[in-house]
Parts: sequence; structure tokens; C-alpha cells
Amino acid sequence: MPLCLAAGAVAATLAIDTFTLAWVHSIEKIRWEEDWRVEGRQLVLDQARIRGSGAGMEPPPGAVLEHGVWRYRPTLPPQAVLRLTHSPHAGGYELCIADRCAPLAAHLPGIDNTTVIEIRSCPP
Repeated sequence: MPLCLAAGAVAATLAIDTFTLAWVHSIEKIRWEEDWRVEGRQLVLDQARIRGSGAGMEPPPGAVLEHGVWRYRPTLPPQAVLRLTHSPHAGGYELCIADRCAPLAAHLPGIDNTTVIEIRSCPP
């Protein structure tokens, strides 16, 4: 299943079934990464990483520290859609495909400075 991105009237389709969503915490300036996969009509979160720790960013129980990176398996159930706020007041999200990262907004040229980006499995 391909991945669909949308922000208002702007949309894009990516021929991928796995991706990493990454961002930098706006206060602590620490990178977070989540590995997702498309499974049928759902998005499944497989693994997450926090590249450090700080106030309000404690790794969850069961997280393992490897080379300064906390790794863990989130317990979030499969999601039909991810809704992410794109705003000039916080760092943007990155979408990483096969270890190559680019701003998520770059896949949706022309979106408003403040909008919600939706990520979902594309309909068949």
C-alpha cells in the first residue's frame, strides 16, 4: 500500500510501505525518531528512538540505551491517520525513506505555514 500525505487541498502519494518520522524537541533540542509501516489500512509504529533525554523526555520503561540512543517499542495501537501540526513556531517534521531524510513539508509544496498534515495508508 502506498502512503498518502495531505494538508488542506495539497496532497501527495509516496510508493513506500515503511518510513521514519523524525523531529527535534522544541525545548530540549533532542531528536526523536519513530519507525512506521503501512499494514493494510493502518499505520503501525514498530520502534522509536530518543537521541538523549531531558525534562519531560524520560525514556519509557523497557527502553534500552545503546550508544547514547534510547530505543524502545511503543505500545500505541495501529493508527488510521497521523495528524501532525506544521508550524513556523516549532521545528518541522522529517520524513525518512531508506535512511534518506527530508522535511515532511517538502513533499507538499505550497502548504500554508500553519496547517495540519495528515499521513495515512492510501485507499486501494
